[in-house]
Amino acid sequence: MNRNLINRCPSTRLLSPLALIVLTGLGLSVASAQTSAQSQNTRSATATSGSGQYYFEFRSRQSWDYGHTFVVFGRVGEPPSKKNVAGLSPKGDDPSMWVMGHYVPVPSDTGWTDGDLEDRYITSRYRVLVSKEQYDRTVAYIRQLQARSTTWSVELYNCNAFVADIAHFMGLQAPSSTWIYPKVFVTNMRKINTGHPEAANELVSENVKEMSNPTRDGRAMINAGLIHPNSAPAGSASPPHVTIGAVRVSNRPASSASRLPGE
Repeated sequence: MNRNLINRCPSTRLLSPLALIVLTGLGLSVASAQTSAQSQNTRSATATSGSGQYYFEFRSRQSWDYGHTFVVFGRVGEPPSKKNVAGLSPKGDDPSMWVMGHYVPVPSDTGWTDGDLEDRYITSRYRVLVSKEQYDRTVAYIRQLQARSTTWSVELYNCNAFVADIAHFMGLQAPSSTWIYPKVFVTNMRKINTGHPEAANELVSENVKEMSNPTRDGRAMINAGLIHPNSAPAGSASPPHVTIGAVRVSNRPASSASRLPGE
């Protein structure tokens, strides 16, 4: 099933303006292009910690709005399959589920979403190597977490919070807030677990900086010239248009906007 890169994660994009200002400072408008495509690198080099023949890789990726945070796991040297992906997202392909999830909890999916295994959409990653015993124990925990994570909510339990639970089970530190961009969440997690404790104090400033990043979301990427109309694979619906206050959602014809494959 193709899932559009429109909805899958946390952020305070549709929360109250006060929450936006006090907690994260996220912007409500799409960033304009300030740099060329050649100067933009949307993929972060993998930082690895731990040892063993198995791994858990925490990832963030692009989407039409603020992105998605998830974890990929498997044996080193073997390509992961869809069953080796876990992340929390609104259930199905209906954009209205994503919009509703900014106000009330909505039913969730907890597995693979379209784009998770494509490097071109990855914005940050952090890989942890573990032994077979540690791997089996953590996978069992992930399956239990998937079974009991039946709803998605931006405010109450989002994809950052889901990933943070996995990190904590593994004995890792996670960012102090889950109301931040996925890229900032994973990048901060990588830093605080790899000898950069000062990164914990940079969470808010890095989140504010990310709001002006021209590769932050699909629409901003189009504005920056990183994606061109009709350049993405077919089968992805157009993103919804959302406004603060009176929420309006509309699916425009595919020909009216560039498209990204996604969740």
